[in-house]
Amino acid sequence: MNRATAAVGALALAAFCFGTAESLPIGLLGLIAEGLDTDPTRVGLLVTGYGLTVAVVSVPLVRLAGRMPRRTLLVGVLAAFALATVWSAVATGYWTLLGARLLTALAHAVFWPVAVVAAAGLVAPGRRGRAAAFVFGGGSLAVVLGVPAGTWLGQQAGWRAAFAVLSVLGAVALAAVVALLRPGATGPGDVACGTEPSRRGYLLLVTVTALGVGGVFSLFTYVTDLLTRDSGYPDAALGPLLALNGAADIAGLVFAGAVVDRGPRALLGGSLALLSAALLGMAAFGTDPVAAAVLLALLGFGLPGLATAMQARAMQTAPGDTAVASAGASAAFNVGIGGGALVGGLVLPVAGARGAALAGGLLAVAASAMVVGEQALGRRGVAARRAAVGSGIESVRQGTVRGQDQ
Repeated sequence: MNRATAAVGALALAAFCFGTAESLPIGLLGLIAEGLDTDPTRVGLLVTGYGLTVAVVSVPLVRLAGRMPRRTLLVGVLAAFALATVWSAVATGYWTLLGARLLTALAHAVFWPVAVVAAAGLVAPGRRGRAAAFVFGGGSLAVVLGVPAGTWLGQQAGWRAAFAVLSVLGAVALAAVVALLRPGATGPGDVACGTEPSRRGYLLLVTVTALGVGGVFSLFTYVTDLLTRDSGYPDAALGPLLALNGAADIAGLVFAGAVVDRGPRALLGGSLALLSAALLGMAAFGTDPVAAAVLLALLGFGLPGLATAMQARAMQTAPGDTAVASAGASAAFNVGIGGGALVGGLVLPVAGARGAALAGGLLAVAASAMVVGEQALGRRGVAARRAAVGSGIESVRQGTVRGQDQ
């Protein structure tokens, strides 16, 4: 393993830490509420407020810190993460814990876009998407492994122990980044702006991302309601079903990492088409338990492709700094999570979880249609340019022939 690959691995470990920290309070909701003598609803705000903070401040913070070396930024945010998780572990009250969560969210807002661009810059141009997918893999493992492990540890040793162990992991990631990422080091894939800069293409990308992710989370936020009420699964089956979704998520990430560098636009369109079919399938066939399980796995498989293609396309179409473009794409992803939960929450009381799946499917279809439209316009533009070049060549040839005749 060379130094660049090891550095990408260190960034993936850091991504695992941030991903675990974001959702850890969900599994420890009751324990934290009891320990701080507060309402579980207020503890839930530690997660929703975290996501909202990341969505709002990511672009401004990355733009503000744009002139700082990436290594310095990454070391700084990982140090802040380690401090904030220790602060969480020793918090004596709700507002103290809220302050620690705010610091973690601010570090998170800077980490993701900078880490993805840094990882892509360490490798050859033909492997940039795969490097970004590897960093995303850390975030996916956080959902599948980190949060369940943290929940188990919190149940065995107290919720503070879970945050304390997470701070140790953050310190390990910090030490690895310090050791492996050289000051000022860049690689063959490092670029300051997009390889195919296009303001229109980038704005389309962030819009499609928000719509597609919003569609998924219109259902996924309330998927346990669909599985128990509509599909007829007992509560005891929810754990294995969500584990199936997590396993499909990892498989989808491996697949996306293998193909993204060959064509991120095709991966984006294919992922949105798969997610659209899965969501509309849930609306139509969600009452069948076997169909619901298969469609849940398809949702897990499709989402990493969307996330990976999103970042790869952001680095292609970035009209300016790639880190700022990556931050904008990450913000759009978080807007999709929050917006999708809001849409699903509005539909759920009226039409149930299958209605939320239908609403999400329509959002994903709209995103798919936008991608298809962009591809059609792109092909038409290429054909027009080729025709113009061919016409020009023919005109030159005819002029040459006339000159020879004279």
